[in-house]
Amino acid sequence: MIEIAIPFSQGDEKVIERVIDEMAVGINHMILPQGTGLPVHNANAPVYMVVARGQITLVLDDQEAHTYTAGNIVTIPYQTRMDVQNTGEAVTELFVVKAPGPRSMT
Repeated sequence: MIEIAIPFSQGDEKVIERVIDEMAVGINHMILPQGTGLPVHNANAPVYMVVARGQITLVLDDQEAHTYTAGNIVTIPYQTRMDVQNTGEAVTELFVVKAPGPRSMT
């Protein structure tokens, strides 16, 4: 068997986990209950947010807030200031793909 299965958390409790951390790609999995989010930070690589469940509201740099629902992939440039929040009424689940991975950006 040459493939590798990488498990990720299930449920509705808040989870922020790094599931892949390689030079070529980094993948984080997040579950954000209603009213939770991430600390404001700058993107440490080009980011692709895959919204799998619920919705996220993003404030990027000085832009107005934009909300994206499940079924969207949002691209965010390297070094963009990000404020990521679940402003919806349901649990949000997303995968954050960083390519190339943050380790290659230093």
